[in-house]
Parts: sequence; structure tokens; C-alpha cells
Amino acid sequence: MAVHEQLRAAVDGRRGTAAANNLCEACVVLLDIDAAAISLIFGGASSATMGSSSDLARQYDDLQFTFGEGPCLDSIARRAPVLAADLAHPEEVRWPAYAPALLSRSIRGVFAMPVVIAGEYVGALDLFRQRPGPLQAEELSGAFVAAEVAGIPLLDLLDGDLQAAANDPGSDAWAELNALSRAEVSQATGMLVAQLDVDPTEALVRLRAHAYATGRSATDVARDILDRRLRLDAD
Repeated sequence: MAVHEQLRAAVDGRRGTAAANNLCEACVVLLDIDAAAISLIFGGASSATMGSSSDLARQYDDLQFTFGEGPCLDSIARRAPVLAADLAHPEEVRWPAYAPALLSRSIRGVFAMPVVIAGEYVGALDLFRQRPGPLQAEELSGAFVAAEVAGIPLLDLLDGDLQAAANDPGSDAWAELNALSRAEVSQATGMLVAQLDVDPTEALVRLRAHAYATGRSATDVARDILDRRLRLDAD
């Protein structure tokens, strides 16, 4: 079976996050990469990780939210693939915070392909590789197909929630998508607004700054704040 057919087969019989995870795992097997994740982008920000090949892949994606920069965000802003063959190259200066974070985790190459649904750029497929070097022609072609296929579980997820909302207006519509979002960060930001007497934007900046300074993800820091294991100083 051709690579393209195997990528499409990865989502057969599955839906939502299960399909997305399976597709990411297939990318690792078929495209000579070490990790893959599917980011959801709303309002120019990384809103959720829909699928990943592993916990490490999810961490790599989450760091883009922590730093507010990265290939998935650029691929949506530019509406085009973003390819970084070697993050350690002296001329690779696109992500001053995100790139060193990936390098510290032994990731040298990262490639982002936009995920498009009905003409809307809603996310990106991110591929991570430990060794430097560009994707070969067949791998790049497979990455384009995988990004196209990534729209299937997302569309299925949205369609299911829309139908649930239409059939039962009192239901919790968008439940699975909401569960994917970084709700902990939003809740922790609200706590910081009250604790530090700052506006929400400043509170989020403080949370991200602490995550950056301590080498952790914003989600992990948010959980510590919510569990009252961490309290940020007013200064």
C-alpha cells in the first residue's frame, strides 16, 4: 500500500482525537520523523492539541502556546507550509524562544503544514525530527497528504458537536473540542487576575514568563497554580 493510502487508512473507522492520534502515529512510521502533533489555531493563537504521536509530541506543540511563537502559528499566518530543516543553523532565527526549547529536547528539524477546512485555516500538522535536514520529496508529499487527512477527524468532531447542539439545544455542545482546549490556562489566568490585581493579558504574560523561566509548559504551570502548589509574586 502506498504511503498516501496508508495515511488515509489511519483515520478509517475512527473519529475525533482517536483518529488524530492514529494519524500522527502513522506519520512517525511513514515519514521518517520522530514525533507529530496536530495543533488547533483560533484567533492567531495555539488553542489546543487535537492529536499527537506521543506525550513528547504534545509537549513540543504545547511549547508553541507557552512562547506564543512557532511553526504552526506561522503556517496559519502565512497560509503556507513552514519548513525548518535545522534549528541549530546560525541563520535560523525565526523563533528565539521556541527553537532553543526544542533544541534542548534534541529536536533539530520541525515542519508545519496548514490544516484547511472549507477554505478556513484552522490548524497545522507539526512534524518533529531529531536529525537535521530537509524532508525528501516523497516525505514532503506525504506530509501534504497527512495535513489534508488531518481535516477529516476535525471536521467529524465539529460536525458531531453541531448535530448534538441542533438535536438538543440544552446539551453541552462542542464538548470534545472544549475538552481539548487549554482550559487550565484560562482558569489559572483568572486566578492570577484576582491574586495579582492585573488585567487578563498581563496575567497570561506572567504565567507564560514563569513557564519560560522554569523550562516548563504553560499548561503544567497553570495546573500548579490551580492546585495551589504555585503562587506568583505580585512583582
